[in-house]
Amino acid sequence: MGLRQQRGINVMSKVTGTFWLGHYDTVKTRFSSLKKIRWGRYSVISIPSLWLALFFFIPFVVVFKISLAESAIAVPPYTDMFSWNVEEAIIDVKIKLGNYLYLFEDTFYLDAYLSSVKIAAVSTFFTLIIGFPMAYFIASKTGSMRTLLLTLVILPFWTSFLLRVYAWMGFLKKNGIVNEFLQAIGLIDQPIQMLQTDFAVYIGIVYTYLPFMILPLYTTLEKLDGSLIEAAKDLGAGPIRTFFLITLPMSMPGILAGCLLVFIPAVGEFVIPALLGASDTLMIGRVLWDEFFQNRDWPMASAVATMMLLILVVPIMFLRNGKKEGTE
Repeated sequence: MGLRQQRGINVMSKVTGTFWLGHYDTVKTRFSSLKKIRWGRYSVISIPSLWLALFFFIPFVVVFKISLAESAIAVPPYTDMFSWNVEEAIIDVKIKLGNYLYLFEDTFYLDAYLSSVKIAAVSTFFTLIIGFPMAYFIASKTGSMRTLLLTLVILPFWTSFLLRVYAWMGFLKKNGIVNEFLQAIGLIDQPIQMLQTDFAVYIGIVYTYLPFMILPLYTTLEKLDGSLIEAAKDLGAGPIRTFFLITLPMSMPGILAGCLLVFIPAVGEFVIPALLGASDTLMIGRVLWDEFFQNRDWPMASAVATMMLLILVVPIMFLRNGKKEGTE
């Protein structure tokens, strides 16, 4: 082998080695950066995903499985969906869809759904009407006054929910504080039946869920750009026009969040209608209670709960997808 050929081989080996070292360093850098990104992403997503899996998805699967079973006199009071025959290596699967069909055949459940949606919608509307001015007033304050007002908003959470509902029973009964006050100022001659009515249910829901409306509204209104309102005033817009053109559109995220936080739990409310409502106040929460604990028809109750979840979740999913398409 000549000297020239040997030098060529040495140069090629050096170039090849340099290429492979550079390629190795590039791959190593990309892999390490990708590893960091994946670990950071997974660490952020894993906790809420685990929470949803443990406290939402798995319980929903269990409830949905029970809804496809058949009621039985046993413990638990429903039949098994899967039956195993080890000797013949056969797995029998029994699925009953009659519970869901019965929901559409019996108008009682449809009336309960519609009544729950109506009560929740009306309560959400009045909660918004009361909560928006309060949130706007809190957002307009600064310093210690704002802190004090926010503390007063969250102060009811420091006491038991059940005790607060019982307190309203004392306020609204015939010899309660409200009737005595109205009689004292001469507005009524006889006590008014307020307890065990739909009116009492509305008051209880509005009072209980009012902080859930105020806090999202406050978060949105607190970030509102005051220069836009000043510009609208300089251009000759009055307070009402400024509110509908500037304040209301920019506070829509808080309004939507507050309405969802109030409406969704209000649909399935049980304690407030049971304590403040009449015996004929029909809400899906009471229907679920009766099916589970009085009729002991767990499959039917599970079907009612599953259908209620679909009624609440599906419109929210469509609303969210529509919002994404609108932003794109």
